[in-house]
Amino acid sequence: MITDLKHAPHLIPTLARWHHAEWATLNPGQSLEQRIARMARYLTDDALPRMVVWMDGEQPLGTAALVQNDMDTRPQQSPWLAAVYVREDCRRRGIAEALIAHIVTLARDAGHPELFLFTPSQAPYYGRRGWQTLAVEDYRGQSVTVMRQVLNAEHTA
Repeated sequence: MITDLKHAPHLIPTLARWHHAEWATLNPGQSLEQRIARMARYLTDDALPRMVVWMDGEQPLGTAALVQNDMDTRPQQSPWLAAVYVREDCRRRGIAEALIAHIVTLARDAGHPELFLFTPSQAPYYGRRGWQTLAVEDYRGQSVTVMRQVLNAEHTA
């Protein structure tokens, strides 16, 4: 079951630990406490940012987010799919795919013509799901692939 993080704020410390362990190298100098504080931004009724959580009963298994911008070097591109994470023992069950589809639907329903993401290692995964590679570049000391999915068939720029 997918739930909005704003309905489960008690999960923030757990999710922040997952994200910090997975992506701390992309946020040099950011502490776990700072990440926890930043995650409070998802606890509003605003369209952006939004974080959704895959729940199995009371247990969170994965996350995905819709954010205004996820790369400070690409401020002109928005919005972004971000924070796609599934607990290691729960991978290969379709959880990430369901979370991503949920975020794509949120972005499309909000009228966004396209959605962006960047990934250090999962470009083939996203490519198989219709995401187009825009660039491979260095970002904060890592090689990342910047990708896009067109949400509105009339948007081709």
